[in-house]
Parts: sequence; structure tokens; C-alpha cells
Amino acid sequence: MIATFQSPGATLELGFITLRWYGLLIAIAVFIGIWLSQRLAQQRQINPDLIADLSIWLVVAAIPAARLYYVAFNWGFYQKHLDQIVQIWKGGIAIHGAILGGMLAMAIFTYVQRLSFWQVADVIAPSLILGQAIGRWGNFFNSEAFGAPTDLPWKLYIPAPQRPPELINEAYYHPTFLYESLWNLGVFVLLLWLFRQPRYQKPGTLLMVYAIAYSLGRFWIEGLRMDSLMLGSLRIAQVVSLVAIALGAWGLFRLYYQGKPLPDWQTA
Repeated sequence: MIATFQSPGATLELGFITLRWYGLLIAIAVFIGIWLSQRLAQQRQINPDLIADLSIWLVVAAIPAARLYYVAFNWGFYQKHLDQIVQIWKGGIAIHGAILGGMLAMAIFTYVQRLSFWQVADVIAPSLILGQAIGRWGNFFNSEAFGAPTDLPWKLYIPAPQRPPELINEAYYHPTFLYESLWNLGVFVLLLWLFRQPRYQKPGTLLMVYAIAYSLGRFWIEGLRMDSLMLGSLRIAQVVSLVAIALGAWGLFRLYYQGKPLPDWQTA
């Protein structure tokens, strides 16, 4: 057996306090994201204090939206357990919900502040994908978001209570949280590299590349998962990924082939 992964548990005991890894990782991702976005904003002549203000809007909008998105597509369970809807510390948030909520908050914020939505989005995009890479490890500690059974050397051990009932005798699964975390780190490196090539960029480029690159990885990784959010026979994350790829491709086509800027508050 080589490098078999197994969660040490969902909580971190510090003697006088018990922390849940899921929430702790989200908090770490948020603080790192704010720090990085402020540094990138300075390089694009955007007031870093505005990024700090925006971060509050993003957190307030993204986390509830991520939870509501997850609950909506698991309503069959939550309608019978209404008390668990607010128990976000136990896991159960959807990154696509967080992105949609965050984008809406950023649209309102940039409109109010009369900032370019796309210039701000390009500053936020590297922090967003880095936060996703960090946050995926919350799934590891909760023994969730795993893939199909496997005997690969890097297989993930899932305790019996977390296994699908029909696979109760299967102990090892694809660590899809790890696949997506590593993929997201690769996208983060790509976006940082592109950020440092401002001569070749137009406002919105990084967000469009993010939409395509992240969604390509999410689409194939989602196909391995055992707990996808479903709408009938469709995996919701795969459908959303295809839409994001199409929108990202349209944005890059408009920017670089048609030579037109993306619609923005400053040009409306």
C-alpha cells in the first residue's frame, strides 16, 4: 500500500477549543485571498483599500449563496431536516453557488464605486482559484466529495458511515478533492503568469481564462465523483462548467478576434 490517504477527522482539538477544519480552511483561504488581491490591485493602480471593502461584500454574499445552492439541489434531504440548513460547519457548500453570489456582489460593488468590473475581476481571479485550491482540503477532512472506488496507489480511505450504501464494502476511492486542488493550483500559476504580462491583456482576460481553465478541470473531475449535485440525470456542476467554458470562449473571442471590449460600467 503506497500513500493511502485517510482523514484524521473533521475537527482540530486545541485543548480549550475545538475547531472544524472545513471552516478553518475557508477562513485561511479568505485571508490569503484578501492579501494577494490587495497586492495585485496595487500593481494595477487600484486602491487596495477598496479590495478590502469588496472582500466583505464577497464573503457576505458568497458563503450564504454557496450554502443555498447546495441546499436547493439537495432539497429532498433538507426539507426533512430544516435545522441542518444552517449547519454549514459540517460541510455542504457548492463553489458554483459561491461564485455566482460573489460575482453578483462584485457587480453591485463596482457599479456603486464606479469601477471597472473587469479590471477588478482580473485582480480577484487569481485569489479566487487559490482559495478554491485551499478550500478543497475541507472535503478531505470531512471525508466527502470523493470519487469512484479505485485501487490506485493514491487511493483515499473513506470510513464506512460516509460511503454510499450500495458500496459499503468498498473502502478506497478516488481522492477527487486532491485532483481538483492540484488542478486549481495549476490554474493559479497560469493566471499569475498572465497577470505579469499586462501588455497582452485586456480587461476581463483573466476572468475569461479562469472560467475556461477551471471549468475544464471541474468537468472531468466531476465525472468521477459519487456525490454530485443532480438535476434529473444531469450533473449540475458539469452543466455549469460547459456554460462557463462557452462564456469564457465568447469573451476571449470578443476581446481578441473582434477587438471589442467587454461591456462595463465605465463604458456604458
